[in-house]
This record gives sequence, C-alpha cells and structure tokens, in this order.
Amino acid sequence: MTHLDRRQFATGMVAAAIGGCSVSVSSPTPEQLHLKPNGWVPNNTLPVLIYRSAVPATSHDPASEMERLFTAHQWPPQWRNGIYTFHHFHSTAHEVLGIAAGQVNVVLGGEGGSSVVAKAGDILVLPAGTGHCRISASDDLLVIGAYPEDEHWDICRTALTPEALERMKHVRYPASDPVTGPGGPLPTLWKSA
Repeated sequence: MTHLDRRQFATGMVAAAIGGCSVSVSSPTPEQLHLKPNGWVPNNTLPVLIYRSAVPATSHDPASEMERLFTAHQWPPQWRNGIYTFHHFHSTAHEVLGIAAGQVNVVLGGEGGSSVVAKAGDILVLPAGTGHCRISASDDLLVIGAYPEDEHWDICRTALTPEALERMKHVRYPASDPVTGPGGPLPTLWKSA
C-alpha cells in the first residue's frame, strides 16, 4: 500500500479534476540553487528550485501532462520550444521550465554561472532576474515554458536601469508552487529568502 501525504493527494485530486492528469510528483522537495549578481545579470535573492523527475518521462504525453500540471497550479503554459543559446533573463516574471523530452545542459546565473543538466521529467523554477543559457541539448529537447498568472515576460540581454532593477525586486511572489500547488515548497522557500 502506498501512503500519500496531503500535498500529494491534493495534487492528484486537482490533476484528476482537470482532465485525468496522471502526474505524480516523485520528489516534492526541490534542490535549491542560490545565485549572486553576476556582471549584467542581476539574478535574485530567491533560490532557483529544481525538481528532479517531477513528471515521469515514460508517461504517454509528458508535455501535455506538464501543461495540465502548471495550469492546475496557476502557472499557465505559454510556449513549447527549447532554451535560447544566449545569456538572458526575465525582469518582469518568474519562469518555470519543464523538460518534457530530451536533455539539456543550461548555465544558470550568467556567464561562468552554475551548469545544470536537466533531463526529461525535470522542472526548473527560475525567479525573475535569473540568467539562463542553453550550452548543449539532445536533438529531441522539448521544454514547456510557463509563468504565474497575470505576469508578462520580457527578454533582457543587458544590464537593467536602477528603476527597472527596483521593479524586478517587486515582482510578486506566486501564491502556488507550479509543481505541487499552493501547499508546496515555493511559497515558503521564497518568502523566507
């Protein structure tokens, strides 16, 4: 008999209610990566969250399952594609990157930052200002990109003005973790950062 905690049960119930989503989060505690400002990349005092094997890569349609999961947790998906091969960040929105297929080596934090290898089923949550750049990827890479409700993303490739940097620091905290929902780790980890 498998025992589920309330968070896992609630996640499963929400997923079932929105179309039979069979997503189960195997690792509800994310890895945390703390980044400091790096040249023109501001990064954020909030940690990057990395959920390993969050969605089974063997499922019938991992991309659609990630989209349903993000939608259920108030992070509506906005694109299917890859990750840019140039260093950039978003100053107006937090971002979730769901690796639906393939594998990618991405540098987080700007040039000389932290190299992270993510594979199908992994999910990365990047706070506003987090630099990211694809270094290499498998030919079958497919990424699902999503942002919290009512946030509109930009693409920054140069330093922010002091005013824009101040606005970035006030991008609202999401009320819900894109992987595990409102009771998940993100609201607690980010508010305590």
